[in-house]
Amino acid sequence: MSGQPNAETQAAMREAREMAARRNKELSPMDMDVEAELDALGKTAPRITPSDVLDHVMEEWYFTAAQGVEGAARYSGDGMIKLVPLDSPLHLLTFCVLVLRNGFTVTGESACADPATFDADIGQRLAREAALRKVWPLLGYELRTKLSGPLVQGADS
Repeated sequence: MSGQPNAETQAAMREAREMAARRNKELSPMDMDVEAELDALGKTAPRITPSDVLDHVMEEWYFTAAQGVEGAARYSGDGMIKLVPLDSPLHLLTFCVLVLRNGFTVTGESACADPATFDADIGQRLAREAALRKVWPLLGYELRTKLSGPLVQGADS
């Protein structure tokens, strides 16, 4: 068995990268408002911008909890096909997995309370926003580390 993904997996990864590239052009109005306000105040110090966050996203993957359960069952090796009932609340929980430039993964989720209001596109958008909010502190930590310069050893070290 080679370490290379098969053609189907490569195609899925290519599609996930293309989706990430398309969606990375979409910034939330709130994020843009904050950026505009900081610019208007003349704040030019290094900071993480919405574009920085989006630039770190290389792939996006979406699935419901029902799809996750069914996919996991398919690979459990017991030969049993397990289908989640159509009325299961697992169909209302949407996950977004973002793969960042360095290979780190971040997840976001969106749960719908009432099946009558479930919309897959809205669930994916909300899950993506939740995942992107988790990227900010990671990049902030990385920036702060760069800004702090070399660590100084204390006298009692």
